[in-house]
This record gives sequence, C-alpha cells and structure tokens, in this order.
Amino acid sequence: MSDVIDLAKALIACPSVTPRTVGVFNVLEDYLRPLGFVAHRMIFKEEGFEPVENIYLRLGTQSPNFCFAGHTDVVPPGDEAAWDVPPFEPQVVDGELIGRGAEDMKGAIAAFMVAVKQFLEAKGAPKGSISFLITQDEEGDAVNGTRKVLGWLKEQGEVIDHCIVGEPTNPDFLGEMVKIGRRGSISFQLAVRGKQGHAAYPDRADNPVTRMIHMLHALKSTPLDEGTEHFQPSNLEITSVDVGNPTTNIIPALATARFNVRFNDRHSAASIHQWVEERCAPFGAFELKAHITGEAFLNKDEYFEQLLVRAIREVTGSAPKLSTTGGTSDARFIKDICPVIEFGTTGRTAHHVNERVEVKTLEGLVNIYHRVLDGYFS
Repeated sequence: MSDVIDLAKALIACPSVTPRTVGVFNVLEDYLRPLGFVAHRMIFKEEGFEPVENIYLRLGTQSPNFCFAGHTDVVPPGDEAAWDVPPFEPQVVDGELIGRGAEDMKGAIAAFMVAVKQFLEAKGAPKGSISFLITQDEEGDAVNGTRKVLGWLKEQGEVIDHCIVGEPTNPDFLGEMVKIGRRGSISFQLAVRGKQGHAAYPDRADNPVTRMIHMLHALKSTPLDEGTEHFQPSNLEITSVDVGNPTTNIIPALATARFNVRFNDRHSAASIHQWVEERCAPFGAFELKAHITGEAFLNKDEYFEQLLVRAIREVTGSAPKLSTTGGTSDARFIKDICPVIEFGTTGRTAHHVNERVEVKTLEGLVNIYHRVLDGYFS
C-alpha cells in the first residue's frame, strides 16, 4: 500500500497554499492520464477576488458518473520552525505521515486516486464514468472554485450522478463518522446609528450602544429551535461588537456588531434573516447586511448512504455515526446537482502545526473507496 503514501507525499510536497497550485495539478494529471482520464483545467476570475485554477478529470462518457471531489489548496503552515519536519517536505514518523494537507485533504485525494487505479486494474473500465472535481479555493473565499466548476459542467452538458467529498470527517479514528449533510451558515453585520454627545448630557444625544445591547440580548436569549432528527440545535454566536470609541466621556454615533448563525433543516437563510429582523425591530432603527455561506442540506439517497456504510463496516468493523455536525464544505454546492456524502481521514490535526495522519488510516481509506466503486458499478 506504499502507493498511497508516495502519492500523498507528492501532493504535500507542492506548497499549494490557497489559491496557488504550485504544480499540484501536474501530480494529479501525471497519475490519472495514463489510466485514461481526460483533464480539463479552468481558471475563474471575479472582481475583488484572486483568480483560481480548478481541474476536472473524467474517465468514460457514459452514465452513471461517480465523482470524487475535494481540494488541493491548504492553509499556510504558520511558524515553520515549530514543525518537527518541514511542512512541505513530508515524512513518515512513527507510523504517521506529517505535512501540511496530510489530513485536510491531500491524504484523501491520494486515497481516491489509488483506489481508482486498483479498481480499474481489477475490473477494467466501468459501465459508466469516474470523475474528479478538484478545486484550489476551498480554504479561501470559495468564490472561484467548486461553485464555478459546477456551472462550467452544466454548460458542457456534464452530469454527475453521485459524489463523495473527501473532507476529514472522522474525529479520532477511521470509520467513526460519515457526514450526510451540513448545517447552513449565514453571517450578519448589524449597525445601529445614534447621535454623538457628551456622556454627562445623555438627553442631548442618542446612544446606539444601549439599543445594540438590547438587540443582541434578544438574539442570544431566544433559542432558534431544539434540533431535529438529524441536526443539532441551531446556534447564533456574536463574534464582534465595536463602537470605535477611544474615550470614556463621549456617547458614540455608531455601534456595530457581527454574528453568525449555523442553522438546521428547520430553517432557510431567508427565514433566519427574517427572524433576526423581527428580534431587532422592537428596539429601534438598524441596518443589517447578510452573507449566506450555504443552506442546510441532508442526503436523502439511502442506497448511496448504505453503500458507503457497508464498505466502512467491511474494512474497519465500525458502524459509523451519520452526522451533520461541523462547519461548511464544498458539499454545500455539490448537493444542488446530485446526492453527496462526505467521508475522509481523521481531523485531529487539520490546520495544526505538525498536521499528520496515520498510515493505516490512508491504507484503510483506499480499501473503503475501492469497495464503494465495486458496489457502485457492480
């Protein structure tokens, strides 16, 4: 099984911090082209954001099209002197592969590729297609990445039937958890305007901080829900409150706050926006801006779900928990075109100094993906 370690090392050795590829797509093509995959690279640009290169590779032209999706971009390594090994010179130490991206998620991409090669060597070309959708913008703004690639696929008449995203879904050990959906996310910027004045004469001013406090208290003290069958309760977290006031005797003219809502499938971004407005309205005028990161979603393709669960049980002996916890991923875009499930490595050290993954985890992941392909195309 050294193939998966060698391939993961080759991917990690490319310092592909968002959005720069630095040769990482060459590694993908060099491995997959000899297997018959046709590669399409595409660069998307949008004003205000850095251009991003993405790649889509496909073997075959018939349906069904089974897609492996993920990202080769990584977060910066931080203080490189704090690493036990250079972050982009991966090494195996005590049974663990160390390097930036080992868990999130170059290890899983290497497992994708080796599993496909083993499947093709054992079974030959499938009655259908296998594809890879790889972006370089998942750890960034996610503006010129997967979402734009999906638009390009639609223009080309490309159809994906089912997709596995290789995010690190297991908290501690392989086979522990499968992500069958994600909560939605919407961020707000709240502004309350008043009238500046002397703190000793509040009757001649209008203090926006007082109204802001009432609004934030109303938002935090009112539960959104108690959770649903597959989702934990929605939560609102205040992340910033600011008046920009350097003095103690001036009532400011403006108070601002930022907060984020992670919501389950009882809500939509639109209903959350309305809920926020209703909680703030009793305390006076305000301005509200919102940025939607993604809607809540849940996989409803039971066959696809059980196909993966069965493969995990056969390889690990574990019955994985079906979860919707955690943050967002590019699955929030892919769910609009096909059933999508997330399953990859552990996430114990993702984004950490000395990011690492156990060799046995990558080897097991190859076997799981291989069995999924066997079952899917049988």
